[in-house]
Amino acid sequence: MPGGRLTQKDRQQIALGLADNLPYAEIARRLERPTSTVTREVMRNGGPTGYRAEPAHRATERRAHRRKPASSRGAEPAALPHGRDPEAVAEYEERLTAVMMQSGLSNKMMARVMVCLLTTDSGSMTAAELVQRLQVSPASISKSITFLESQALVRRERDERRRERYVIDHNLWYQSMAASVRALTQQVEISRQGVGILGPGTPAAVRLENIARFLDFVAESLARATEQARDILYTSAEAPSDGPATP
Repeated sequence: MPGGRLTQKDRQQIALGLADNLPYAEIARRLERPTSTVTREVMRNGGPTGYRAEPAHRATERRAHRRKPASSRGAEPAALPHGRDPEAVAEYEERLTAVMMQSGLSNKMMARVMVCLLTTDSGSMTAAELVQRLQVSPASISKSITFLESQALVRRERDERRRERYVIDHNLWYQSMAASVRALTQQVEISRQGVGILGPGTPAAVRLENIARFLDFVAESLARATEQARDILYTSAEAPSDGPATP
């Protein structure tokens, strides 16, 4: 794989590949680059539908220009706990952000805030910590937190120093699955209403009834699995050992 940053020509090839609906892996293969490089490039510059080569190249140059003063001072990245590899963690966070965006959290800054909270051991951070970690303005953090809180994705609490902290609730995924069950149930109900209106036995009514039966089965199965698996969210992890494992 060639080293160095993406060139303007590389970005034009990425844009052409996206226009042809090529997967990231295929675009990366044609550029002889890692797939993660293409994924990061696309997701930090508008996503698969908004990516444009020229604006992406200009944005990268601006980011590089802003980073130069820090690099000239010889600043080293902060050490991570548990011996984690900073480069591997950064790449993982980029990929997780991309998945969050593809899963419905379309605003990149909000997805990045969620990823920060998910990947910190405490599961909570202050506004100042998020600003420092993401290198963005306090206003960007405030806007993201306001939205995430409105969607019940994060909550606020005060620590022992009376600082406001933003927390990922362990119950979040249970609530998300419960909301999915409610949405499926609504689709079942509206589909069955259509059966009566369109006339039982007609092709359209049969189609809607089959959809209703399918979604009803899925909703019931999901609700049962959600309740059965809820305790998994509260399983405590064993603290990592600093010494050799005991046989």
